Amino acid sequence: MADQLSAGDWLDQGLRTLIKSGFTALKAEPLAKAMGVSRGSFYWHFADLGAYHAAVLKHWREVAAEQIIAGLEAASGDDNPLQLLLRRAFGTKPALENAFRTWATVDPGARSAVQAIDRRRLGYVEKLLGASGLPADVARPRAQILYWAFLGFALSDRPLPQARQAEVIDELLRMASR
Repeated sequence: MADQLSAGDWLDQGLRTLIKSGFTALKAEPLAKAMGVSRGSFYWHFADLGAYHAAVLKHWREVAAEQIIAGLEAASGDDNPLQLLLRRAFGTKPALENAFRTWATVDPGARSAVQAIDRRRLGYVEKLLGASGLPADVARPRAQILYWAFLGFALSDRPLPQARQAEVIDELLRMASR
């Protein structure tokens, strides 16, 4: 089975491990054990642990930003992309977000990756607000406020009931578009 695993399989396992056990568990032996293979499979795809960590960080950016943005860009022209984004961002418990942000508190590479994804997401929200007709000097601070709201949500350990969550998202949309 080891030769059947792809680098993507290892990266996906890394994301699951981050959620379950934190960044300190991103090591070849426990990952291999969780996948039922030898460490040799890990080293077939990654030169060392540092290379794996860098690949996990890159994979997170792809999953947590680029794929979401691509999905929004491909959505029907009748849908409000900001509304779709907010519903998605606030619709699930962001355990992965928290895991990466925790990792970033102790690791410069993870910190750099988190800062880069923050800039990417913030820039995209600003672009959506600008496309909705807001001038840049208004879109920029509103994008920041929306992003701070998301980060606060990500750190909260108490999810809102669905109806209340919908009210909050509707209010965020009203605030953003005025």
